[in-house]
Amino acid sequence: MDIDAKYELITRNLQEVLGEEKIRNILATRDLKIYWGTATTGKPHIAYFVPMSKIADFLNAGCEVTILFADLHAYLDNMKAPWELLNHRVIYYEHIIKAMLESIGVPLDKLKFVKGTDYQLSKEYTLDVYRMTSVVTEHDAKKAGAEVVKQVDHPLLSGLLYPGLQALDEHYLEVDAQFGGVDQRKIFTFAEKYLPGLGYGKRAHLMNPMVPGLTGTKMSSSEEDSKVDLLDSVNVVKKKLKKAFCEPQNVEGNGVLAFVKHVVFPLKGSRGPFVIERREANGGNISFSDYPRLEATYSSGELHPGDLKEAVSNEINFLLQPIRKKFESTELRALTNRAYPSLVDKAAGKVSQMGVSEDLSVGLLDIRVGRIVSVEVHGDADTLYVEDVDLGEGKSRTVVSGLAKLVDRESLLDVLGLFVCNLKPVKMRGVVSEAMLLCASKEVDGLRCVEPLLAPPGSCPGDRVVTRGSLGDSTPPPQLNPKKKVWERLQPDLRVSATGKAVWKDSLLVTDRGAVCSPSIRDASIS
Repeated sequence: MDIDAKYELITRNLQEVLGEEKIRNILATRDLKIYWGTATTGKPHIAYFVPMSKIADFLNAGCEVTILFADLHAYLDNMKAPWELLNHRVIYYEHIIKAMLESIGVPLDKLKFVKGTDYQLSKEYTLDVYRMTSVVTEHDAKKAGAEVVKQVDHPLLSGLLYPGLQALDEHYLEVDAQFGGVDQRKIFTFAEKYLPGLGYGKRAHLMNPMVPGLTGTKMSSSEEDSKVDLLDSVNVVKKKLKKAFCEPQNVEGNGVLAFVKHVVFPLKGSRGPFVIERREANGGNISFSDYPRLEATYSSGELHPGDLKEAVSNEINFLLQPIRKKFESTELRALTNRAYPSLVDKAAGKVSQMGVSEDLSVGLLDIRVGRIVSVEVHGDADTLYVEDVDLGEGKSRTVVSGLAKLVDRESLLDVLGLFVCNLKPVKMRGVVSEAMLLCASKEVDGLRCVEPLLAPPGSCPGDRVVTRGSLGDSTPPPQLNPKKKVWERLQPDLRVSATGKAVWKDSLLVTDRGAVCSPSIRDASIS
């Protein structure tokens, strides 16, 4: 690969490059050394695939790439990561970032992984921090961190140190260039200004655009509605994409299109074109081999937002599936809980958004046995079934399930299934669903396999499902507050074991007749 081809690959889809001549001069003699750093604060989300796809480009261009887990930066940024959690979060980030890279086919043996505190607490680095503080003004330090460091009315001194440390990292990691989002630009120009004053070389800087989130603004770990978590289930991804901001014909601030541009197309490779499945009445399936044509088709109105969202949710789930599978292990699930524990304010009755509360129990879900009396295909959606369910209440409930293309209609009739009965009723294509059918779900050879969980023999409609050992210990609320996202936080720990038993964490789900099971699917999620 010649210099121009390497440079083109290194810089494609970037918003800005500082130091183009420097990069070309280095490429004329050797491969470029680049580092990308990430502060180990909130859980990484799908926007992290944007830098991951660029890291793949860097490696394909022959670059030497270092990934920095910036744990000290996470602490300095208004203590977004408490000191006692730093090590757990670094380990979590290392596992999740490596899983992301593996999911897109990046060879890990070509990457160097470094933890910030492995060198940032050394005598030499600490002395350079002091040297930096002796020449940097408060104005420049505050300005440099304005787009990155959390802004508060009374900022801590630690936030002013942040840009200086990031500048010094370029020298201590012995790189030619730093890569990051365009929101880092002020820190990059800060480094170019101050490093030479300490006797260190000025580096080049490569900047990604900031990909809009699902709400049209920046995708952020602290804004639940703006992001898709890397461990979100298939159904949660689809639900979030359905609610995403994707105005017809509008390509500005469109996070769905931006994800396709910066992640889907760069990673497609040998997988072929980007295919959007549509009904024949809507024009039939359509495929795209490049982003400009997709954007032109969308802006012309020929492509409906709903069809685009469905295709993108499929692409996201394809990328996330190996990550979810890796994090099904007991070890990594325990690591996740250690890195992101909940802080419960019992006096105020609040649960923080750091993670799932240890006090948050599956007992909050009103799960009951229900007999499916009738099943019909939804009149306006051929992927949905409308079921009439006897839950032992004297009158049946209507339940809408997305199983029409996954489970045979006749096989559902007269089934004693499991239903979550205290979710807020939701209208699905004009039909109000009053409960949710629980199913085992697993991808096998690229195909999604689904089957309803079954109540133990002898169960009756209305029997309550609880964890073993807790029968009758608690009464769930009549209706869960959707803003608290109780179901979303409990669902990742609901699983089908290797023996086919339904469990929450390590506890069996049971009625007074025995254990709930999945007929044939093993080692699967429950949704």
